[in-house]
Amino acid sequence: MKSGEDPSKSSSDSLEESYGAQIEAAMRKESQRRIAEAHDPLEIARLESLSLVDLVEIGDADLVPALMARLGPVRAALDGHGGGLVITEAVIEEIRSGDSALSLILDLDGACVSCGAAPGTLRGIQDDLLADAEIASVRFSLAMLEWFDDLQREFVLKHGGVVFA
Repeated sequence: MKSGEDPSKSSSDSLEESYGAQIEAAMRKESQRRIAEAHDPLEIARLESLSLVDLVEIGDADLVPALMARLGPVRAALDGHGGGLVITEAVIEEIRSGDSALSLILDLDGACVSCGAAPGTLRGIQDDLLADAEIASVRFSLAMLEWFDDLQREFVLKHGGVVFA
């Protein structure tokens, strides 16, 4: 603890972090349970093993399911609310390592279109997909901003942590 720092604040921050970690672990466990109930784990494993770049190159219909298989807890929310990913654009780029990776522009469909939690969902999708080495960038369709009222639009643009193209 730093000199002059309130000792109750330090323990309060520590307790808050501890509760936050417990809640996050419980949410992750519950989302994994829901995903396993709704989807065949063997099929998820098969989709996760596919090369996204190869799927784009051959125009394979497994691209959206393969992207969905790479999502973490946000997938349970998408599944539970009847939403899904729509690929507006998928471009293969060469990255610094010399490997190929995808630059994606995505949209959502289903109930996600009118959901007030969409900004958090977008961030979750982006973060999960960017964890894959075959994805260089994730942006979202500019048309999605039409879903939001002025306040929501301003919020997602300022605090959403995602890019629209």
